Amino acid sequence: MFVFLSKFIPPLIYPLGLAILLLLISLFLQKRPRFQKALVTCAMIILLLGSNRWVAVTLARSLEWQYLPQGEIPSADCIVVLGGSTDPAEPPRPTVELNGAADRVFYTALLYHQGKAPVILSSGGNISWLDSRSSTPAEEMAIILTQLGVPEEAILKQNRSQNTYEDALYSAAILKEKGFSRVILVTSAMHMPRSVALFRKQGIEVIPAPADFSVTETSWGQLIHADFPGLVVSLLPNVGNLSLTTNALKEYIGILAYHLRGWL
Repeated sequence: MFVFLSKFIPPLIYPLGLAILLLLISLFLQKRPRFQKALVTCAMIILLLGSNRWVAVTLARSLEWQYLPQGEIPSADCIVVLGGSTDPAEPPRPTVELNGAADRVFYTALLYHQGKAPVILSSGGNISWLDSRSSTPAEEMAIILTQLGVPEEAILKQNRSQNTYEDALYSAAILKEKGFSRVILVTSAMHMPRSVALFRKQGIEVIPAPADFSVTETSWGQLIHADFPGLVVSLLPNVGNLSLTTNALKEYIGILAYHLRGWL
């Protein structure tokens, strides 16, 4: 039930879903024009705020910069990479494909080839009622990793998890069974705060290795030091900004929900 609610409720809270919900409610308030106008105005404000660059980048930065790289990453027993970066080899795709979070897999392969750990744990399963894919993210990442030169025997797969909490729970069980206590954790920078907290809750020593940054020092500097034309453009609604805001809110909602469940 929690998995279902976690997929059903948040879209109604994100800017686009909340704005649409308010507009739908306003359709039933034609006899109360003041309330109708208020709901439409609120919907417009939500969309404008959620889709401007200042809000989007500030929210993303508040998550992504919590675990900025601090010098060279030390060695560990295992590299754990969380799923969410692949699409299955289903027609007409000729093979497993990578999506916008592909940096997770590339960075994992790089760390392996640098000798940071002798083993990689690929973590990620499917939600059966939501995802009909023929393979799991763990299996798909393993395929890409072998294509990047990682030996198949160096890859462990955890393909039971349906959310980040279960990523930590089931991965920790495998790590403890293998006698691994110190891991390098690779996931998207925005996803890292929640992931680190969950793995540490399971008693695993975590070295964060974030990838897939959406906010760099250069882009942040350009935003806060923008001239007037740049400032105006940053305030205009943009679908990319709306997506970034939504992703950041997803993480904050996830952190809150996990706290309420006692998982963090």
